[in-house]
Amino acid sequence: MAASGLQHVAAMYAGVVAPPLIVGAAAGLSGSELTFLTAACLFTAGLATFLQTLGFWKIGARLPFVNGVTFAGVAPMTAIVASTKDRSDALPVIFGAVVVAGVLGFVAAPFFSKAVRFFPPVVTGSVITLIGVSLLPVAFGWAQGPDPAAHDYGSPTFLGLAGATLVIVLLLRRFTRGFVKQIAVLLGLVAGTLVAIPLGITDFTPVADADVVGFPVPFHFGAPQFQLAAILSMCVVMVVSMTESTADMLALGEIVERPADERTIAAGLRADTLGSALSPLFNGFMCSAFAQNIGLVAMTRVRSRYVVATGGGFLVLMGLCPMAASLIAVVPRPVLGGAGVVLFGSVAASGIQTLVRAGLDKDNNVLIVAVSLAVGIIPITAPDFYHAFPQTARIVLDSGISTGCVTAVLLNLVFNHGGRRRDAGEVTHPMEAGEDLKAVPAH
Repeated sequence: MAASGLQHVAAMYAGVVAPPLIVGAAAGLSGSELTFLTAACLFTAGLATFLQTLGFWKIGARLPFVNGVTFAGVAPMTAIVASTKDRSDALPVIFGAVVVAGVLGFVAAPFFSKAVRFFPPVVTGSVITLIGVSLLPVAFGWAQGPDPAAHDYGSPTFLGLAGATLVIVLLLRRFTRGFVKQIAVLLGLVAGTLVAIPLGITDFTPVADADVVGFPVPFHFGAPQFQLAAILSMCVVMVVSMTESTADMLALGEIVERPADERTIAAGLRADTLGSALSPLFNGFMCSAFAQNIGLVAMTRVRSRYVVATGGGFLVLMGLCPMAASLIAVVPRPVLGGAGVVLFGSVAASGIQTLVRAGLDKDNNVLIVAVSLAVGIIPITAPDFYHAFPQTARIVLDSGISTGCVTAVLLNLVFNHGGRRRDAGEVTHPMEAGEDLKAVPAH
């Protein structure tokens, strides 16, 4: 049980520590503060996993689910950081928004389990793809070095180290099997860090300064602050997170031969949202199910929820040991960048896989995906596109995930739920005429 639990931790570790690294770096945290934030996210991930696997009352799907910091919130959180005048207020604003989104999500969980029909694969696939695409620029920035103002930023040494890490991860995924293959990203981070030592890039100061035993002191970064624009942005993220979790529960239910009914989905969503609402108390972010662990359950055929709960116990212990959490702070940014290409690219690929199942042979769905992705990519390709809008509105608009999600939901309602539907005619291109137009005689 211990070995299988550790394997679940290894499969999701890089995914848990990446969001606090991204947001913490954007907020200008020091090495010790970054270590504290990472440990807090590990601790809260363990608590959320307990809620999901063991559960109590009507909370918890009681399926072998691993919960952790959701990637969906990274881009909106960095947008909140960028729009906050005093960076020391950025994390409290994020924590306040996550608390409100978590409470509202908890209340809405039973209703959301009934409204899941409005979030078909064409919507969820578009959003998941945008999550990966939105995070890729972060990996590219890491690959260039730790300090954009430094003279060696983007130097061949940094880019070469990132490329070497990427190659190591790919080789491990190609030529290894089983447990080693599952932790290829983690091994790539270790190997890349070892390569960086003789180059003088690795800094072990965070480990030397970290305590062996510690506790994520509540409200370490300040009491939560509540700003409407940030709350709206995180509420959109909560909807995306609940949609992903619902899809994950349906998939996992089939794998463990215990199909997830409406009651199970509602209980699982309560666990997600309660974990998210409590997470900021211990300086953590929004929590959601980790899809990569579902693949691990399918591959190993170890279906016990108690095995995953054991993994949650390891996460809590790691969160209580700042020295263990500080190890990730030792990894040079270019190494993280090389691994991030695989990690974030895999998220985008997962979204594409979902879109393949969405039925893109229908012109309605093609248009939904095309416009949603286009709107969601605006903040990436044209960062100043919304410069004339109020700063509060830009917190939402500058998050491609939020705008893309809203666009996908609205277009899906218009094309696939409202009025006379035009999906009967199968077309191969969004601009090809449907049956209605083909029936008009040419003159």
